[in-house]
Amino acid sequence: MATIIGLCGSLRRGSFNLMLLQAAVHAAPPGTTIEVESIRDIPLYDGDVEAEHGIPVAVQRLKDRLAAADGVLIVTPEYNNSMPGVLKNAIDWLSRPAADIPRVFHGRPVAIIGATPGPGGTALSQAAWLPVLRPLGMRPWFEGRVLISAAAKVFDAEGRLVDAATGDRLRTFVEGFAAFADTERR
Repeated sequence: MATIIGLCGSLRRGSFNLMLLQAAVHAAPPGTTIEVESIRDIPLYDGDVEAEHGIPVAVQRLKDRLAAADGVLIVTPEYNNSMPGVLKNAIDWLSRPAADIPRVFHGRPVAIIGATPGPGGTALSQAAWLPVLRPLGMRPWFEGRVLISAAAKVFDAEGRLVDAATGDRLRTFVEGFAAFADTERR
């Protein structure tokens, strides 16, 4: 049984990426759970805060959740042709102190998906994550891609995934990543 932590790179309640993450939760195969974790309470990284007060409670809690998980699913929007700053900031905090990187990240399977109202399907954002994940020692899963363009046509007003082809692609992706995470973490 695989437990995957899902991180959404958008803080907006009506985010297409949060909708996509919720759809991934529902697409998880039997024996796999995708547990959604929020980055909303993680402050902007500040080395002075770290030196004076240590790791914030929200950061430590998420670090412990990641360390106990079999994998991480990053659901990323694309802002100005790159990754969202709020999620990059969260990863920066989660990698502090550097001595915790092996416990939290090293060898942990990771997959990246994303949705955008525009035409690019988050391809640039997904690619921008790779140089961040490499020094953390994570194990990216490259056997499938979920890049959703024109997301307003794929989700309804209640946030449900309504495009059947996209739903099938997401289900196949989540099943493949779950199997990879389960195998890699054993």
